[in-house]
Amino acid sequence: MAAASYFSRAMAALAGLLLLSFGSLATSQIEEQAEQFFRSGHTNNWAVLVCTSRFWFNYRHVANTLSVYRSVKRLGIPDSHIVLMLADDMACNPRNPKPATVFSHKNMELNVYGDDVEVDYRSYEVTVENFLRVLTGRIPPSTPRSKRLLSDDRSNILIYMTGHGGNGFLKFQDSEEITNIELADAFEQMWQKRRYNELLFIIDTCQGASMYERFYSPNIMALASSQVGEDSLSHQPDPAIGVHLMDRYTFYVLEFLEEINPASQTNMNDLFQVCPKSLCVSTPGHRTDLFQRDPKNVLITDFFGSVRKVEITTETISLQPDLGILESRDVGVLHWAKSESRDKEDGMDEELIEPLKYAEQLPVAQIIHQKPKLKDWHPPGGFILGLWALIIMVFFKTYGIKHMKFIF
Repeated sequence: MAAASYFSRAMAALAGLLLLSFGSLATSQIEEQAEQFFRSGHTNNWAVLVCTSRFWFNYRHVANTLSVYRSVKRLGIPDSHIVLMLADDMACNPRNPKPATVFSHKNMELNVYGDDVEVDYRSYEVTVENFLRVLTGRIPPSTPRSKRLLSDDRSNILIYMTGHGGNGFLKFQDSEEITNIELADAFEQMWQKRRYNELLFIIDTCQGASMYERFYSPNIMALASSQVGEDSLSHQPDPAIGVHLMDRYTFYVLEFLEEINPASQTNMNDLFQVCPKSLCVSTPGHRTDLFQRDPKNVLITDFFGSVRKVEITTETISLQPDLGILESRDVGVLHWAKSESRDKEDGMDEELIEPLKYAEQLPVAQIIHQKPKLKDWHPPGGFILGLWALIIMVFFKTYGIKHMKFIF
């Protein structure tokens, strides 16, 4: 009897140990899966895109910024998470032969201005002070939400800058400049205030590599279009506009990003190779020593796209219809049908025109080698036809038909 009791207690203890071991193993597996699921460590994406140049001859810098803006929006970052700073409005410039457009290719097929561009800082609002305030969060309480960088310690931030620069500085509006020390200190404030998880800094300017030499904050990866002592060259001259449409480095980065989709597995090492010296003429540079992860394990969409954490399941989930929702929907349909018939009776029907979506344009890969379009032929207007008729009448009135044989 005692032996049976002892045996049962031993079996119970063994079963408890087995359950505990299985429980810890399951917990460790769940933690490992969760860590792999959130391997980048971020839960939201932000982008700060800055053009620092004014005046018409700097058209390409505005096109650079808008091209990156178009790409990050196409890959999923919404306008609410993009701070766009344009020092000049090229779309409304009097010299622009096609108002309300900014093109990044000489065939004028890719309008990067689009139909829904939201510029947060424009013209003389683009200053060094405002830029640093956006990064560090030191802005007045009255500042609207669209002009704030509301990031946190789980945010991956893309910062893109373009303009005229030199060794250790970038000009703003041809009246002031930001130094590499000021930029490095701003990033350190962001890190201390837990305003980013990882940060990707890209700059397209002359001697761009000098702007990331002084960085000392962790989790920063930096790219530049040129080394110290080199110029960053322009690309795609357009005789119709009289200026260059883009810079070389951003042009090839844009061409690379057009091949990326939200589910792409392309990594940062591929981005480092997009513009070799044979194409850019200058020597692009990058710095990864402050970054904790290996660039080959960092996806392009970790910075250029939005977070889409999706877990695929093979289980079938049955959804029960909500009667309240169905009834309200039926009432709404009935109300719509009545209003539609009333409009038809009154003759007030308006043709619904579906607006063109911003991303529904030809990709750059299909535009690069495309031949320019031939101009469409239009018949002469009434004024031209009337002028020719008047000339013919005067001719016959003066010379008559008898002189026609001396002309032909």
